[in-house]
Amino acid sequence: MLSAYPELVEFLPCESPKAWVNWALENQTLLLIDHAHCEKKAASTAMNLMYRYVDRDNLLHKMSRLAREELLHFEQVHKIMRKRNVSYDHLSASRYADGLRKHIRTHEPARLIDIMIIGAFVEARSCERFAALAPHLDEELSKFYISLLKSEARHFEDYLELAQEYSNEPIDDRIAFFRDLEETLITEPDVEFRMHSGPPAV
Repeated sequence: MLSAYPELVEFLPCESPKAWVNWALENQTLLLIDHAHCEKKAASTAMNLMYRYVDRDNLLHKMSRLAREELLHFEQVHKIMRKRNVSYDHLSASRYADGLRKHIRTHEPARLIDIMIIGAFVEARSCERFAALAPHLDEELSKFYISLLKSEARHFEDYLELAQEYSNEPIDDRIAFFRDLEETLITEPDVEFRMHSGPPAV
């Protein structure tokens, strides 16, 4: 499925560990709940960027579209949850997003560039995980996750293009920095399952 998105595959440092895929299949209720949280957070991130960077025309255009799509995805996940009698409960955040965001530089435009690069990694990883899970899920969830691949891949592209557009210098070094960090966060064991957690701690 990801063969249609070679740039995304090349961008990510690794595949999701098979142990994480198995963990997800054993925790499908948690998977749905955290997926809903992720879609809502993604919409919120896009809206926050629109409020903070009101003078960035292309950012406003892309983030407005992204926010609408992420909210639609939230509604779709929530609909599936209601159908399956899954309550939308509060969950503690995984270490993934915080592990990336704590390295954001504080001066501009470096701050914006780092946020965009992190956004690209989050969207690319989400896309990769949907593709990894889809063959193993029931028909309804499988079709839903496959349907998300195109938009998640486009979100990855949008974030990366914005990072390149607004940077005053090449961004390869920052991509490499976050790529190494992302690999560590994805491959190191976690004690709690989440959409972006590592494999289970033994």
